[in-house]
Amino acid sequence: MSEWPEFSSEASAIWEGNAAFWDETMGADGNDFHRLLVRPATEQLLEVQPGQVILDIGCGNGNFSRRLAALGARVVAIDASQTMLERAKAHSDEPDRINYQRLDATDESQLAALGQGRFDAAVANMVLMDIPTIEPLLKAISRLLKPGGCLVFSVLHPCFMPNGMTRFVEEEDRDGQIIKRHGVKITRYLTPNTAKGLAVKGQPQAQYYFHRPLNALFRPCFAAGFAIDGLAEPAFNGEISSERDLSWANFKEVPPFLVVRLRLSR
Repeated sequence: MSEWPEFSSEASAIWEGNAAFWDETMGADGNDFHRLLVRPATEQLLEVQPGQVILDIGCGNGNFSRRLAALGARVVAIDASQTMLERAKAHSDEPDRINYQRLDATDESQLAALGQGRFDAAVANMVLMDIPTIEPLLKAISRLLKPGGCLVFSVLHPCFMPNGMTRFVEEEDRDGQIIKRHGVKITRYLTPNTAKGLAVKGQPQAQYYFHRPLNALFRPCFAAGFAIDGLAEPAFNGEISSERDLSWANFKEVPPFLVVRLRLSR
């Protein structure tokens, strides 16, 4: 099983409870993960053109919605958290280009009301692993997009960031030279599962992570008529440095995120 609809209400309530802390921690421009990895890869795959109409799914505090607007797009930004939307509106400096709406991304009928064939593209940044059921969303997006439109999503990389992943650092004295190796240990990947965790240390409530291996992640994409049209696996490659051994800045061969572009195949 890779869909958990029974967690929908609780998962949404947790995000509402974390919304103010999340906004204050991320700020208007996001953290290093967003600015250096997720956003550049997403922009490259989206290929935003001025005048396009783009749906931003799970917009949070509007960070990427504002970026899309700055690139010339008109944005419909949706989120299930009212507090997130209020924070997003407070940050917005281009309110005429962004239409924020409270909407449940697991409700196919609510999504359908946005308008069939309305959008040039849709984007879901770091959202799908937080959503207990993604099939209704993918079915709806396949109808919301214009012919030739695309969906770009980013998630924690299922292969390297599943629930229960452990990071490690090893040291070796090689002929008097200290060699460090950074890696991850995976003991459970193939079985879809859910667990709670902290996206940011100190957040009020642990949130749900819904792990889907690649076959479970892409199965509903293909069933909705999508084909993979582009893919990126961004990792830090020297943009930032850290003396903390377990900082992701030191894991240059392990991509924490997977960014995918989908297009309708029929």
